[in-house]
Amino acid sequence: MAIKSTVFKANLQIADIDHGYYADHALTLARHPSETDERMMVRLVALALQAHQLQTMCGGDGTLAFGAGLSDPDEPDVWLRDYTGQTRLWIEVGQPEDKPLAKACSKSDAVVVYCFSHAAEVWWRGIENKLTRLDKLQVWRVPTDASQALAAMAERSMQLQATIQEGALMLGNSRHQVTIEAQRWK
Repeated sequence: MAIKSTVFKANLQIADIDHGYYADHALTLARHPSETDERMMVRLVALALQAHQLQTMCGGDGTLAFGAGLSDPDEPDVWLRDYTGQTRLWIEVGQPEDKPLAKACSKSDAVVVYCFSHAAEVWWRGIENKLTRLDKLQVWRVPTDASQALAAMAERSMQLQATIQEGALMLGNSRHQVTIEAQRWK
């Protein structure tokens, strides 16, 4: 019998001062049995960092949500779709292969990767040359110490505040706060 995903609920208040985006998001995250708390929380961070695109790309008339992620390799970890159903933003977390990223670039207006963990540098050195031709792609590196600190914030029911100012994300709850300064690699 297959193990089912664990469901997490998050109320995320975003104050993106850099982009003038302020909103509350009630989110449901399904954590695949093979997914770690760290990866799940990086997905949440990716959504927070790109939430302003809901206004920027879709004029506020779209849907920002978690995709099937690990459950379906043809789905993004996070996506933004406009009112017509077109995928405007495709977000991947981790260290994806180059071919799925190229396919994602053909299916959406923009693709963003948030890599993390100790192996991110090794992954990047091995794939960087293969990704140079993908103009729609951005690659960001979440520092390992920050991604590991995020895992401590994972709870089945979360109340989180995200403030983005001068490129840094401060994510906190009543007991923890983590500051993330993602580095752009591409």
